[in-house]
Amino acid sequence: MSELLTPTGPAAAAHPGSAPTARHSGPFWAVSDSLTMVARSLRLSIRNPDALVTAIALPVMLMLLFVYLFGGAIQTGTAYVNYVVPGVILLCTSFGASMTAMSVCQDMVDGIIDRFRSMDIASFAVLTGHVAATVVRNVVSTSLVIVVALLIGFRPNATVGEWVAVIGLLALFVLAMAWLSATVGLIAKTPEAASGFTFFVMFLPYVSSAFVPVETMPSWLHGFAENQPVTPIIETLRGLLLGTPIGNNGWLALGWCLGILAVFFLAATALFRRQTTR
Repeated sequence: MSELLTPTGPAAAAHPGSAPTARHSGPFWAVSDSLTMVARSLRLSIRNPDALVTAIALPVMLMLLFVYLFGGAIQTGTAYVNYVVPGVILLCTSFGASMTAMSVCQDMVDGIIDRFRSMDIASFAVLTGHVAATVVRNVVSTSLVIVVALLIGFRPNATVGEWVAVIGLLALFVLAMAWLSATVGLIAKTPEAASGFTFFVMFLPYVSSAFVPVETMPSWLHGFAENQPVTPIIETLRGLLLGTPIGNNGWLALGWCLGILAVFFLAATALFRRQTTR
């Protein structure tokens, strides 16, 4: 994905046999292109405040719903707000990352990629811009969710090192989900179809230990709930934030995140290269 987007149409006719210019002969311009695309994606997010507000408000509303309406009836061995917040944080980052599918698909169907193909832009910068902007958006939304959680009684006792581990795991999870979402956006034919991915992402935390202990679920759900990617990630976050043992959940969480990231980074870059060289 380090090559330039292949010129097509009038640009190709005007410059037959055009090759990458000296401008992109070093890593500096590749980074510069990526930063330009990040700024573009962030501007598009600001111009779509409805989606941004939803990405923040929905997890907060779910947290308030579970804590104040259902929390008194759910026994977890600790204050329910402490139990549920790690799951809500992951739900927030999942939903925010899943929006990448719609933004990537929108670019593919709107024709802007054809415009980029006629310009001197490193091809990988387009997807990198979407993914990096997703990370920035999630920093804002997750920070707000944590602030609200603290206001309603969330009391973590994590050390500085454990907070660093929490931030690192969340960043890795967001990157993995963003590249997965980018792959979905490249496969989907319409932004509406890509938006359906958000429902799948939001479903997984419910069938995990995010809101209730797995052992309280029907026995036929235990296998799926215990072995899907979200559960070890939530258990790791919960253990780091509350100072409880995480066992082998930390390694499982790291393995799931790295595996998803590797598979879908390769898938997204291959799909993008194929679709932009037709």
